[in-house]
Amino acid sequence: MDHLSVAIDHAKSLGADYADIRIQKTQKEVIFLMDLSLKNTSKNVTHGYGIRIFKNGAWGFAHSYIFTADAVKKTVEEAFKTAKFSAMINKDDPLRLAPERGYIDSYSTKVLIDPLKVSLKEKVDLMMEVNQTMLNYEKIKRATFFLECYNDDKYFASTLGSRIHSNITYVYPRITATAVNDSDSQSRSFDDGGYAAGWEHIKKMNLIEHADKIAEQAIMKLEADEPGEIRRRDLILDPGHLGLTMHESVGHPTELDRVLRWEADMAGVSFATPEKLGNYQYGSEIVNFVGDNTLPFGLATAGYDDDGVPGQKWYIIKDGILNEYGTTRDSQPFLNDGMSRGCCRATNYFDFPINRIPNLYLEPGKKPLSPQELIADTEDGIYIEGRGSFSIDQHRVNFQFGGDMFWEIKNGKKVRPLKNVLYKSSNPEFWNSCDAICDDRYWKDFGVTNCGKGQPMQASRMTHGASTARFKNIRVGGSK
Repeated sequence: MDHLSVAIDHAKSLGADYADIRIQKTQKEVIFLMDLSLKNTSKNVTHGYGIRIFKNGAWGFAHSYIFTADAVKKTVEEAFKTAKFSAMINKDDPLRLAPERGYIDSYSTKVLIDPLKVSLKEKVDLMMEVNQTMLNYEKIKRATFFLECYNDDKYFASTLGSRIHSNITYVYPRITATAVNDSDSQSRSFDDGGYAAGWEHIKKMNLIEHADKIAEQAIMKLEADEPGEIRRRDLILDPGHLGLTMHESVGHPTELDRVLRWEADMAGVSFATPEKLGNYQYGSEIVNFVGDNTLPFGLATAGYDDDGVPGQKWYIIKDGILNEYGTTRDSQPFLNDGMSRGCCRATNYFDFPINRIPNLYLEPGKKPLSPQELIADTEDGIYIEGRGSFSIDQHRVNFQFGGDMFWEIKNGKKVRPLKNVLYKSSNPEFWNSCDAICDDRYWKDFGVTNCGKGQPMQASRMTHGASTARFKNIRVGGSK
């Protein structure tokens, strides 16, 4: 039975101004190994459909997992009823939808080996070997391996005439070594984030080699000094670290629903308000942030968003100036009469789609520059690798970040490892202090799979990327 047509035809017969349906089947496998003990393995399938109705400037939404014509029609009617009641409440400030057309298309992640068809034994054998490698070091007292394999199969139809099929797959491994002595414990992780590909990506990652490296660096941290009191120094940040920093200080502040104060959950609204477009110096002139939902292997690359808007590429920050936002069909009209940038996504079939961060990355520098050359050009600084703790205020202005591995730089050389380092800064101080970015040879992506937003909370995914970059005269010091 063509449930897509049943839903769309019934919505039209009721008089919907617009309607769409998502039929979504999500498969997710999670395996967690602690030391040499398998602590958790789960494989869940979620299958159902969500229906949106737009009527008189308001949305209605309903969902079901019962696949009969009567159930589909009943779900349409529930969404239509909700839309009419919402319109009565919102009659003085109705929503409008940005213009769009219908599409008949499909998109699939390029997968050579389906990770959900790889045997549990093959996965656990690899995980055991990686953990044993870390535990071979005497001071490593805890080794963990988290593995997630994910597939999302979705059919979308709308009253605009769209019929879109997408099939998205990603894999996400994370390994951590914890070193312990009589007075302290320190951890180091290998965490490149999620990657839109199949099991072939895991096979080429050289996880055994990474296991040796992070075990050695966890022990280095255990024996390292702290940086002392907070003072102004230069920071050199690697792509993995910058992924989280840009997510919190650029990605969320440029979601248009936060700008409009529709959304204040999970660390508030945004300082980057519309009057700043085209004139606000968000960063130095070498800072260019691109929203790109066409990025190969990107976790927000799905062909189309849940408004049925195609993936696009655009500048959010251009030559340091606030240029544009991430928008949806219902948020874009509050900015101008342009078309949506395609940032409307829901996590599950039972979730209402909301404004989400696109694949967002910092463009590499235009002049040849390596991380080694950048370090050689730094007199007094700290080099940070990987993600750590973070905190940011309710307008996304003031923030502090930790990291996963730290090195002190003196007179152009990495002289020693450090531990328990954090830095404090703000928008626009931080991004305006960026004075050097390594070239595209050193650009690397980082996939986020757990971006929380909304009530009830949805965990969405997107990919960030950067080359190693330097930030001048930032407050850096110990976390104690």
